[in-house]
Amino acid sequence: MDINKIQQQFNELFHSNATLYKSPGRINIIGEHTDYNEGFVLPAAIDKAVYAAISKREDNEVHLFASKYKESFQTTITDIKPVEKQWANYILGVVSEIQKLGLAVGGFNLVIDGDIPGGAGLSSSAALECAVAFALNDQFDLQLEKMQIVKVAQQAEHNFAGVLCGIMDQFASVFGRKNHVVKLDCKTLEYRYVPINIPGYKFVLFNTNVKHNLASSAYNDRRAACFQGVAWVKEHHPEVNSLRDISVEMLNTYVKDKDADIYQKCKFVVEEIERLQLACEDLEANDLVSLGKRMLATHDGLSKAYEVSCKELDFLVDQVRNNPAVLGARMMGGGFGGCTINLIKEEAIEGITTNLEEAYLKEFGYGISTYHVNIENGSEVIKMPEFSTI
Repeated sequence: MDINKIQQQFNELFHSNATLYKSPGRINIIGEHTDYNEGFVLPAAIDKAVYAAISKREDNEVHLFASKYKESFQTTITDIKPVEKQWANYILGVVSEIQKLGLAVGGFNLVIDGDIPGGAGLSSSAALECAVAFALNDQFDLQLEKMQIVKVAQQAEHNFAGVLCGIMDQFASVFGRKNHVVKLDCKTLEYRYVPINIPGYKFVLFNTNVKHNLASSAYNDRRAACFQGVAWVKEHHPEVNSLRDISVEMLNTYVKDKDADIYQKCKFVVEEIERLQLACEDLEANDLVSLGKRMLATHDGLSKAYEVSCKELDFLVDQVRNNPAVLGARMMGGGFGGCTINLIKEEAIEGITTNLEEAYLKEFGYGISTYHVNIENGSEVIKMPEFSTI
């Protein structure tokens, strides 16, 4: 990403210099569908981000420009409401949530750009929200703590974008740390950093370039199954509130004979929560082989037990499963499309990618997209050169 171009564009549009802020996208190493079950997730911020160039205005007007769409939007700070331009809603939603906290934001000019691939499940929307919240917090000296920025961004997505997302994406974007993953407790929001050292290896994402329509309804069905399993266990163990509190033995006793499908779904989540804990131990021991095996186990569970994969995702994993240069692979995200995340030996990446592209094209008639990612810091301000104003 050429950040000089963003500043130059800002300068040409608004005849002034800007301060530049960055919030990254994220990957999730392991831990899918554990968030709404009060389990853990293991995200990391990546070296693809949304950039927000901003300066304060003397009036109460808000001037926005999205470089990707070459579109402008203008309103006032006293007339913040959802609009037809979806990209603008992510920004206006952040302003609205800040105002709900009783904090004053003045007029501002803003240019947004970024290099997070859209539709790849790398949380470009969360990165946009966090970049704007981080920038406004700094520009207007709002003194919001990092966790408040995360919650402002999440609520913006709920209330202006209309997506009832969990907190992982925004959390990873703000709290990410270079060469670390974040073990986030979705029940308490407590977290700790776990170092990730993968010398000679790289995380590579292969995007199926599909998103099947049943994703949202299937998500709701899985969620309902988990909550039903918890309700059945809770009849005998009142202290239980989520699958986080439940063991496989409890499921065997109170759920298995009632409904085989609900049992299967709940068992996957309970095992995935445990698998994430063990993956953290693998990272701390630099045992990448064990980590990779757990990634594959997660994929198999998501595909066969939780049933949120699809033929395209399964194909990509199966094509690399027995390659000694690939330590681990799995589908990443909610399912029914999107990316697989792969831990691959660096010198083998080019050959594996070429073979996979050819095999996928032959099988499905269209291509995959490939992204190499490194683990980087979360939201931050970027020092920028000053241009002479026009």
